[in-house]
Amino acid sequence: MEIKLLGTLTANFGDDFWTPSAAKHRQVLALLALRARRTVPVWELVDELWGDRPPRSAQATLQTYMMQLRRGIAAVCGIGGPVRAKEILATAHGGYVLNATPDQVDALQHESLVSAGLAAARKRDHRLTSELLNQALGLWRGDVLFDVPLGPVLRVEVLRLQESRLSAFEICVAADLALGRGIEVLARLTELAARYPLHERFHLQLMLSQYQAGRMWQALETYRRLHTRLVTELGLEPSEAVREAHQRMLRGDSPAPATVVGDWDWGMRAELGGEPLHSRGPA
Repeated sequence: MEIKLLGTLTANFGDDFWTPSAAKHRQVLALLALRARRTVPVWELVDELWGDRPPRSAQATLQTYMMQLRRGIAAVCGIGGPVRAKEILATAHGGYVLNATPDQVDALQHESLVSAGLAAARKRDHRLTSELLNQALGLWRGDVLFDVPLGPVLRVEVLRLQESRLSAFEICVAADLALGRGIEVLARLTELAARYPLHERFHLQLMLSQYQAGRMWQALETYRRLHTRLVTELGLEPSEAVREAHQRMLRGDSPAPATVVGDWDWGMRAELGGEPLHSRGPA
């Protein structure tokens, strides 16, 4: 079995791929996959599908959706399909459970790899941090569940996964910079800074990457663009970390690469002159 959520929704239940085409069936499958091996209560599924205005027939309709999902799964499971489908999509007390292991759902694989990458970052193992987080980021094929309608429950799950992806990018790039891979991550950071024009950490990391690549003029231009956007759009000056990195570059001092911080923080710091400088989170 293999279910992919980090992009288009696709599912393989045995002998062949099968993904439901109906919108609400896709919502149900996506939510069950995100909670693999955990019972999803009927009330939560109803809330996802109809919000605070469920029809009177909501529970009966949900049962019909489950029957139709099992029928589709059975069709691609080969011999013993109906029995296998009931094992995969099981009825539990008060709800339903999808019996998939975490390594069979890409979103759960991502979370496991990010957790392991964070543990490596806390130990200052930059190579392992980079390896694990690059694996996690490599699972993404586009925006999470971008072809699935989002109800109130899935909307929260999508936001959580998007934040996990951003944190993985920040820490992975910080580890790569600490390993002196400024040139290797330059393209990735250029894209991230363009996609998130008010995200100070990505801009700080881009400045350090450009500086490592011997492109000081680009690093100073990156600072200028960020400064202009923050002042114009938010009425704010860049954070102390960004300003200090800029000043050190102007003085000709060499900013040390960004490294990962402490035992509890997902963030990043730039150690410039030995003093930890904390940049603000995503704007």
